[in-house]
Amino acid sequence: MNKQFGFFVTGTDTEVGKTLVSGALILKLRAQGIKTIGFKPVVAGTYKDAQGITLNEDLETLRIASNLDSNEFNLCPYVLDQAAAPHLVAEKQGIQLEMSVMTEAFQNIRQHADCIVVEGAGGLLIPLNADEDLGEFAKIIDMPLILVVGMKLGCINHAILTYEAIKARNLKISGWVANALSEEMPLLQENLQTLQARIGAPFLGLIPPLPKEFWKAANSPYSIDALNFAAQHIQLPKQ
Repeated sequence: MNKQFGFFVTGTDTEVGKTLVSGALILKLRAQGIKTIGFKPVVAGTYKDAQGITLNEDLETLRIASNLDSNEFNLCPYVLDQAAAPHLVAEKQGIQLEMSVMTEAFQNIRQHADCIVVEGAGGLLIPLNADEDLGEFAKIIDMPLILVVGMKLGCINHAILTYEAIKARNLKISGWVANALSEEMPLLQENLQTLQARIGAPFLGLIPPLPKEFWKAANSPYSIDALNFAAQHIQLPKQ
């Protein structure tokens, strides 16, 4: 793999495992000796820790995976309090989400790593403001996408629609990951076979439901053990 590369992790929906997959990819890259840092252009939803510090669980997961100290680097330029569509929360808070701010923050992080794993917010076409969406950010940073499919009823339609949107925007895709969520869906293997036949990108693996001891509590990041578990079940895309 060449210096200065990375991946943009998107999903079929919110809560399908983008953070879990992003953290697992970072661990696998770091295990190969590649200095890798996670990044998010925007997050929505915060909590306070025991010391009263405002945190976001996705960013804390990326920080853990990237082996960063609590104040080391700014992994996200827009941290919004309410867990809802970012453009709506931003409007409510009187904030305009600016593409230039996101790309500048991304470039700043890029100076400190050989690889960046960018985790999206929600799905690929989530609006950022009145004129732009997350797919346009993916186009600007020009990194191949990894699609995370939450394996649940309806995932086939959501996955194919997202794949079609990726192709329609002439975005590159390096592969896709199936995440079995908390319980394996009925006809799981049959669903996987359908998706493999219809998504024209490498299948990078199926993450089984996390063992109970690795479940993430509310308002907390994934543990390093949970990320390692996920990492064991996926492979890195070919660069």
